[in-house]
Amino acid sequence: MPSLDLSAVTWRKSSYSNPDGGACVEVSDDFATAVPVRDSKDPHGPVLTFAAYGWSAFVTAVKDGEVSA
Repeated sequence: MPSLDLSAVTWRKSSYSNPDGGACVEVSDDFATAVPVRDSKDPHGPVLTFAAYGWSAFVTAVKDGEVSA
């Protein structure tokens, strides 16, 4: 997967994240074919990037109870 320019990305916290600040995952919807994911507690740390179709399949599996979040 090619490198993405994440300097102006809009991040949103996952609805599955803990509301009191723990276990927080942030994702960006700014790219059509890729989904960057990071730990909100370490915003300057590493970012994992998934193909959009793979991320979509993962989210669907979590929602359907096939994968434990």
